[in-house]
Amino acid sequence: MIEVKVLRIIAGKYRGRKLKTLSGRHTRPTTDKIKESIFQRLGPFFSGGTCLDLFSGSGALGIEALSRGFDRAVFVDNHRQAVQTIRHNIQLLKLSQEQATILQSDAFHALRRLNRQGKVFQMIFIDPPYYEIDFSKLLTEISEQALLSPDGIVYCEHGVDEILPKQVAHLTRYNQFSYGKTTSISLYHNDRESD
Repeated sequence: MIEVKVLRIIAGKYRGRKLKTLSGRHTRPTTDKIKESIFQRLGPFFSGGTCLDLFSGSGALGIEALSRGFDRAVFVDNHRQAVQTIRHNIQLLKLSQEQATILQSDAFHALRRLNRQGKVFQMIFIDPPYYEIDFSKLLTEISEQALLSPDGIVYCEHGVDEILPKQVAHLTRYNQFSYGKTTSISLYHNDRESD
């Protein structure tokens, strides 16, 4: 049985609005407490740009980024129920197709598709089911597809026992911190020089 929970948007334009999310084996929402803390480290507010929310679940991270000043977000999830939940939340906030795009796709296929479309992101959120994703492979793909802007950040949420590499291609981990006994966050910046 899938349990339906509600999360809230912490700050910005949509502050206090509630989002629907699904919790289960494939969808593990980032708690409000963690979300508030990480955005204090990442921003906390932004001046435009586009973000990518991989393994988006409810879309809470990408929507929080939109609320805090990003212009556009692309949401990627391979599970139908997650995509339906993201669509519900986008409609709830009356976000346009220009502001919010949803791709029901495997993460690697989505990254290649976004590269073909010429997309570049200032922020990439990676929040997969813990211990199920090869972060090194995924970060390599992001770097090789040149999807991160020169000043961009990749956010990786992972199990506290997962060890992420210090360097992957043009991405360098510059910060890592943990929340309790289950969750760690690793942040990467882009070492690739702009053209």
